[in-house]
Amino acid sequence: MNKMIAMLSATLAATLFAGAAIAGPSCSVPQDKWMKEADFKSHIESQGYQIKTFKVSKGKCYEIYGFDKAGKKVEIYFDPQTAAVLEAK
Repeated sequence: MNKMIAMLSATLAATLFAGAAIAGPSCSVPQDKWMKEADFKSHIESQGYQIKTFKVSKGKCYEIYGFDKAGKKVEIYFDPQTAAVLEAK
């Protein structure tokens, strides 16, 4: 019985840590300080990105799925105030 509980605990811990790692960065900028969505998209597209999907991540960052100027698929998290890249996959 103790062995089963230990296995379940280990599985639960691994699942929780894996979920946190996949979630992406967290942004703490107040929403009234965010760059307007249209301005952000224009700024990113002027850098050569093609935006296929734009969204606000669970961590309250701007997130895009699309392509860079070389045509490579990208998933990038941005600071919603400055448009600085926080994480790219």
